[in-house]
Amino acid sequence: MWLYLVKRIILAIANIAIAVTFLFLMIRAVPGDPAAVLLGTRATPEMKAQLHEQMGLDKPFIVQIATFFGGLLHGDLGFDVFSQRAVADIVFEQLPYTLELILVSILWAVLVAVPLGCYSAMRRNSLVDQVAGVVTVATIAIPSFVVAVYALLIFAVTLRWLPAIGVGIGFWDGLIYLILPAFAIGIGWVGYISRLVRASMLEILGENHIRMARSFGISEWRIIARYALPLAILPTVTILGVGIAWLLSSAVFIEVVFARPGIGTLIVNAVNTRNYPIVMGVVLVTTFLIVAATTLSDVVNAFLDPRTREKLGHGKR
Repeated sequence: MWLYLVKRIILAIANIAIAVTFLFLMIRAVPGDPAAVLLGTRATPEMKAQLHEQMGLDKPFIVQIATFFGGLLHGDLGFDVFSQRAVADIVFEQLPYTLELILVSILWAVLVAVPLGCYSAMRRNSLVDQVAGVVTVATIAIPSFVVAVYALLIFAVTLRWLPAIGVGIGFWDGLIYLILPAFAIGIGWVGYISRLVRASMLEILGENHIRMARSFGISEWRIIARYALPLAILPTVTILGVGIAWLLSSAVFIEVVFARPGIGTLIVNAVNTRNYPIVMGVVLVTTFLIVAATTLSDVVNAFLDPRTREKLGHGKR
């Protein structure tokens, strides 16, 4: 298990390094001079040259990326070209808003989807199962930003039941402001997770140890909760780890629609102004979150299922 964990950590570090390198290449491929965008049309060549030197754009690509990785080893992500504040401070100020949005979205989706998937598997081909199948597939097909716009128009503008924009003040007020954004992100996951749990549950319920448990007279709900669900939930754990990238990308649109602070709003503004240090800092942090979530889901799967541990760890424990 420890050997497998070390392998996953090494692979995670390699993934982050590759992602940062490709990001450098893509940013440099964006047309337009960042100094001209930042300083405006009235900037003199001397002012542009000074900003290029400040941002390190006057150095070769190899030197720029080596400097960035060198600073990264010391926890330095650079400085914002506008405020001259540390990029790490700016990013980690906005990160909690995005994390709370993602966590609330996936939490309510899991709490609804897992029981729905279990019930659909127990009542296979029933009217409830068929209706749930149609509704869940429809929620998967609708993009989160479309749900966000219509939820905003219906519940905030027309009915005025919920606040439209912002994050509120205090814990309970913040939860109220999270309802619409979290609904817009989580609704698609309800359909996806419930379908996944249903398919896994149907496969598990057909295995021999489930038939034996039934022959002993154990109640169906106890069989589901104790013997079937711990195995049927494993694919969902993997999907949640991989799906962090989808959640982060959804959060970008949702934060813009609901005018919420967060790394989604931060990176949109940074890209529009060619603020390279902020872009690099945000992408680096989000890449770390994606790699960490994927690694954690694999480790949890390996811990819960010995077959996965032996397969991914080449049989060594």
